[in-house]
Amino acid sequence: MNKLRVFAAVLLIGALTLGFTARNSDFELVKSLDIFYTLFRELNLYYVDETEPEKLIETGINSMLTSLDPYTTYIPESEMDDFNFMTTGAYGGIGSLIRAGESYAIIAEPYEGSPSAKAGLMAGDEIITVDGFVTKGKPLSEVSEKLKGVPGTDLALVIKRPGEKENRKIKIVREQIHISNVSYFGLISGKTGYIRLSNFTLDAGAEVKAAFLELKKNHNIEKLVLDLRGNPGGLLIEAVRVCNLFVPKGQLIVSTKGKVSQWDQEYFTTAEPVDTEIPMIVLVNRGSASAAEIVAGALQDVDRAVILGQRTYGKGLVQTTRKLKYNTQLKVTTAKYYIPSGRCIQALDYTHRNEDGSVGYIPDSLISKFKTKGGRVVFDGGGVSPDIIDSVLVYNQLSMYLYARNMIFDFATDFVARNKEKPEMKAFRIGDAEYKRFKDFVKSKGFNYETQSESDLKKLIATAKEEKYFDLASEEFAVLEKKLAHDDDRDLDNFRTEIEELINEEVISRYYYQKGRIGLSIETDTQITRAVEILGDPGEVEKILARDSETVAKDHKI
Repeated sequence: MNKLRVFAAVLLIGALTLGFTARNSDFELVKSLDIFYTLFRELNLYYVDETEPEKLIETGINSMLTSLDPYTTYIPESEMDDFNFMTTGAYGGIGSLIRAGESYAIIAEPYEGSPSAKAGLMAGDEIITVDGFVTKGKPLSEVSEKLKGVPGTDLALVIKRPGEKENRKIKIVREQIHISNVSYFGLISGKTGYIRLSNFTLDAGAEVKAAFLELKKNHNIEKLVLDLRGNPGGLLIEAVRVCNLFVPKGQLIVSTKGKVSQWDQEYFTTAEPVDTEIPMIVLVNRGSASAAEIVAGALQDVDRAVILGQRTYGKGLVQTTRKLKYNTQLKVTTAKYYIPSGRCIQALDYTHRNEDGSVGYIPDSLISKFKTKGGRVVFDGGGVSPDIIDSVLVYNQLSMYLYARNMIFDFATDFVARNKEKPEMKAFRIGDAEYKRFKDFVKSKGFNYETQSESDLKKLIATAKEEKYFDLASEEFAVLEKKLAHDDDRDLDNFRTEIEELINEEVISRYYYQKGRIGLSIETDTQITRAVEILGDPGEVEKILARDSETVAKDHKI
């Protein structure tokens, strides 16, 4: 009952703090809170089994917030470290990704220069114990918490390395781990520079600036590809700082408008730019969201860069954190944002839900035209539509199964165990002999998969049997089953090109970390190739940015 008294006191204090009066709207609020408290009290007193009050309250809070939008969330004290990591890109730990294995957590990828890399941990290592804590069968979240900790503290691991009989004992000193926003940069062709920006945590703008200046200094680049594909966004101010590198001082980048006037803000570039002339192409896809969309949309609106790829995610909402009691926080949507042309690119309409509670896209009838600085037509209501639409590579089902079931990961672990010498990154390819070894490796693991056609046919047969139609077409079904039956060996040969690319990237990441994976993937990335071709055609970027409104409007109807 003490917990109930505390909860009642919190409600009472909250009511006094907000200064509720007898006015109708305030009365309805007080009435609702009173109902909630009395319901909560009765539930705890009379429910047949023991309840967990804290969990009930948290469930109630989360359900309430879910009815608004997916970005308005309650952050309990236990999740504050994860939240801080999302905004700062830093945490205390060993610096490694982990994934689930059959029994134990497995090192998926140590970060370059991290404590885990310095201690010699390798992808594929099974984590048997963490400071005596046995990880067998434990959820990844629990293992992760054991690995994290205050920088400077010691950690003792027992790991099992594939191919070795004896377990290894490894001591690691935790450090402050910072995940760079710029995951890769380099020269990709002639005088064309490339920067992949993966997040918008603290210092994203400074990291892009440093990468760009290094490319200028070491390679004297004359063109730039800025890759925002798969970038989920982050801090709005960092999006402004990235834009500031390429557009003049005093340019409006984004404005926000909310119910409360304090959230009505305009964000201009405040510093002198680094380069306002270099031809630029920005790569985007469906995974480019939030701050990534601000950068792409703003550079499009001021006619500073050509946008290439697929329509972006469409998140035009701004969140602010509000401190609550007991080291908890509320992340709440406080405003919508608008890029320089005046458009908001929010795709889903959370305000007007369907009758069943689902959320629909903003209808075409409510999508409006806007114009860029140079007069090109652009649209709101559904992400940033690129100037050049380029289809995304879709892996075949076999490749996805091989990846998801860790066949490629495990083969890369086996490869590294057999090949200690570090290969040259960009020239690395596994070749015919290794691919044959991979096929044998897959067979030895008993791998099997089912194509979508086979799966759909099984469902059709089951439905036909249920409806008593199967006997009428049993011969036809048998013929169809035979024709649609896949052949593992044949499929491994037919889809070798893309399977081999996945193997090459996984293997090279074991020697060169994330930079190796990205660096090698650039060689076969069709969208990067397309960007390089456009930048290599003198004046082509300028022509695209000067197209008439009718042509651009037609391109945007996808």
